[in-house]
Amino acid sequence: MPIFHEHRLRTGRVSEHGRVYLITTITYGRERVFANWQTGRLVVREMVREEQRGYARSIAWVVMPDHLHWLVELTAGDLSQMVCRVKARSAAAVNTATGRKGSLWRKGFHDKAVRRDENLKHLARYVVANPVRAGLVRSVRDYALWDAVWL
Repeated sequence: MPIFHEHRLRTGRVSEHGRVYLITTITYGRERVFANWQTGRLVVREMVREEQRGYARSIAWVVMPDHLHWLVELTAGDLSQMVCRVKARSAAAVNTATGRKGSLWRKGFHDKAVRRDENLKHLARYVVANPVRAGLVRSVRDYALWDAVWL
């Protein structure tokens, strides 16, 4: 897991419609809030809402116990604002559902603009295989919080 330098996360960030981004964001204090799959589904609901609103097209995602990886095409709006909405709305939903208080997500997020020649299927497989690499499950089929358009 990369070390995030919050003050540098926005340097050079561009929101390009039609561009695919790999987004990574972590929970505040690396709290394992999403070890409960039902809590993780609250984050998924907010990503789906961004798609329904026309801001995003999810290609692949995985909600890990303490972070999120989201391979997403930005279809409208601003990347930072879209991620901020997902984080804010999911935090409110999780706090309401669990009775927890305070920040859910660490400030900022890491984004990587995917080059047009990069293999999206390969990146999607990499994203959804995170629970296997982390030793949480033997097969991605045994993990509840992932999806990809091709798999």
